[in-house]
Amino acid sequence: MKVAFYTLGCKVNQYESRALLELLEKEGFERTSRGADVCVINTCAVTAESERKGRQTIRRAVRENPGAYVLVTGCAVQVDPDAYAGMENVHFVSGNRQKKKLAELILDYAKSRSMTQGADVSDLCRLGYERMEVSSSERTRAYMKIEDGCSCKCAYCIIPRARGPVCSRSMEDCLQEAKRLTRAGYREIVLTGIEVSAYGEDLQNTDLTDLIAALESVEGLERIRLSSIDPSFFRPETVEKLRASTKLAHHFHLSLQSGCDKTLAAMRRKYNAALVRRNIGALRAAFPDVRFTADVIVGFPGESEEDFEETLAFMRSLEGMLHVHVFAYSRRPQTEADAMPGQLPESVKSERSARLIALCEENERKTLEKETGKTVSVLFESAKGGEAVGHTGNFVEVRVKTKERLNGKTLPVFLCKAENGYVEGILRNEK
Repeated sequence: MKVAFYTLGCKVNQYESRALLELLEKEGFERTSRGADVCVINTCAVTAESERKGRQTIRRAVRENPGAYVLVTGCAVQVDPDAYAGMENVHFVSGNRQKKKLAELILDYAKSRSMTQGADVSDLCRLGYERMEVSSSERTRAYMKIEDGCSCKCAYCIIPRARGPVCSRSMEDCLQEAKRLTRAGYREIVLTGIEVSAYGEDLQNTDLTDLIAALESVEGLERIRLSSIDPSFFRPETVEKLRASTKLAHHFHLSLQSGCDKTLAAMRRKYNAALVRRNIGALRAAFPDVRFTADVIVGFPGESEEDFEETLAFMRSLEGMLHVHVFAYSRRPQTEADAMPGQLPESVKSERSARLIALCEENERKTLEKETGKTVSVLFESAKGGEAVGHTGNFVEVRVKTKERLNGKTLPVFLCKAENGYVEGILRNEK
């Protein structure tokens, strides 16, 4: 039988879809994009637009795969199961932490040709971590899910409701998967989750620094990278523990959101600008070559021009910034921020986004220029237009002109010239 997967949203959703696909492939299923016997749609609920795209994707899946057994899961289903169970040609919906149930239903369908219909969406507070695993990735670097759920109560975010409380994967499970991925040829593993910094909150005497220390022992693993992480995690004492790692990538993607204390408080974030600045300073002291990427929201309800200028000044002051994802605030029903006064016009949000993007692009240009003249290790990931493309440990994109296929190789590269968002390099043995 043939199965089609449609995955929206974050790396966690992508990981979970990959795990389900591998389960089905072991049973003889073949992945396809059209003409499938079974369709699985893994939805996102982070914004109202994400939900709209999810419903649109379901209709497209039905159209492209007439007569298929259609199963829908993910965050949007968890938040509003009735809306998806009631959609035409949708046979079954399941919530988060119940995704392996879909594999069971699909295997039953393969044997009996009988489509189980209905819904199974439970209270996430009653469910533990759903054990899933992967042995491969569609990219040169592999993603490994280490936890689910979020304990934050950010005013703009629906995800705690969609993903439930923090549930951590056992360290032994993480180590076994890391070894499996490394044996399969992956040299870099990205630790991902809904709130990565919360890993171990529900385990005894374990936190993210302990997991990173344990992963040091995985033979063949060259880099451990962290996905998006709360900047309050990097307390000086935590950074001192991380400093001992020889494999931790010196790049951190900060879920920053704002540089204005008033806005951060309105968002219900766990830090202020001074704490972020202190923690970034601790990272710089520990890792002199450290580089950062970040997420920032502009146009949050009540954000004045002065508040926005405060964020601009904060971002201007940060050194070592690479790409910054700038988001115009998008109203999300069923969140605190959606009911807040001071909702800003789209024109104001767009204008502020453009100003911040311009500033961040200038910051990136300056950061990339500081990388030139060095010889660094680059893990190559793809090839396009006669160039091999990869990243340094601190996440600088590097492009090298070559006819060789370098995917999956880690090689020394001399960095020559900063370009628009990347650095041109020469393989060291060709310089």
